[in-house]
Amino acid sequence: MTTHLREVPLAGMNFVLAGAAERGFVPGDPEWINLGQGQPEIGALPGGPERITSVTLEAGDHAYGPVNGTLALRTAVADYYNRTYRPAAGSQYSAANVAIVAGGRLALNRAVAALGAVDVGYMLPDYSAYEDILDRNAPRITPIAVNADSGADAIGRAVADAGLRALLMSNPRNPTGEVIAGDNLRALIDSLRECGCALLIDEFYSHYIYEPDVTGVFGPAERPVSAAEHVTDVDADHVLIFDGLTKNARYPGWRVGWIVGPRDTISVIERVGQAMDGGPSQVVQRAALAALQPSYLDKETAAVRTTFADKRNMTVAGLRAAGIRIDVEPRGTFYVWGSLADMPAPLRTADAFFTAALDRKVITVPGHAFDIDPGSVRSSANSSANSIERGRFDGWVRFSYGPTADSVAIGLQRLQAMVDDYR
Repeated sequence: MTTHLREVPLAGMNFVLAGAAERGFVPGDPEWINLGQGQPEIGALPGGPERITSVTLEAGDHAYGPVNGTLALRTAVADYYNRTYRPAAGSQYSAANVAIVAGGRLALNRAVAALGAVDVGYMLPDYSAYEDILDRNAPRITPIAVNADSGADAIGRAVADAGLRALLMSNPRNPTGEVIAGDNLRALIDSLRECGCALLIDEFYSHYIYEPDVTGVFGPAERPVSAAEHVTDVDADHVLIFDGLTKNARYPGWRVGWIVGPRDTISVIERVGQAMDGGPSQVVQRAALAALQPSYLDKETAAVRTTFADKRNMTVAGLRAAGIRIDVEPRGTFYVWGSLADMPAPLRTADAFFTAALDRKVITVPGHAFDIDPGSVRSSANSSANSIERGRFDGWVRFSYGPTADSVAIGLQRLQAMVDDYR
């Protein structure tokens, strides 16, 4: 009956939630703790503004809107980048540099669909949704795993050596919480410019940034991180930035995302959108205008960094107390990337840990969800010499501190008890 359909595997959180549902999980069930969730808590935060709960529509909002979004919202997004990252730059973003899209995954799909017949690099580990996005656009594009650590110099060299024409990556990195910022981010953009490689940079966690104080305790960073700060010419540099209100304003249900980049590229993305999705809701875009007011967004994201820095510290401490090894201190996102190497033997694989945690009504994400492999090329016995062997993340788990602090604390207590029982 389904021979006419392609094989679409459950990926990332879909795979995880399917496994949890088999154990009785229902979204919203207070008995379950979802340390796998990819969204932040959505209630009011201490020091933050009131949550937006209503929107007043205009008559035109009932009609189809522009494929790349309304002029008002595109202008608001451009103004945000200019005032936050480029206040003194000679080259400024305008509405023509912005496409509003109904969510981050759709924005990524539009952008990759706009690419020509080029080799596209991707990092490991990285956001699980990239796998199908890249696979769906093959063989027009050729996905290539970049065999490099997360350092800007290493990435730049690997891209140049492979002759890549585009690189897709998240920064801050999902799932590891690593961040490339400051001079390192500038160096990466400069190196990609020199070798003619376009950068497609997913910045959906750009407001979740933490810095250590002199004692090594992590607290909220002064401001977000973005490649926009290091773009020389907004219309000449081949840098596409993906972000939205999903994480940085904590409105995931609105599905408001955007792409910021050279106006010629944004025009092509508009033509892709004409065929792919037809454009975002004007109703949601009107609500988004309120969330992008400087007085609102600056207060909101300051509260986000303060609240989530505290939850970050609690999560790191709780996982380490349970014996989960954290090799790289997370400086961004709301995830901790933990190694199971020091766990009791039955818990040293991500799937075994995941299953055991489900018995405690705690959801985690096995590390192999981020070992992306478009087209299963790296899994093939005939994989090319530059492919990276699969399986090296089978002993890793991603833990989310997206839920409320109380929920995270309960989840950590349950995991501690689980590990203690196995010891």
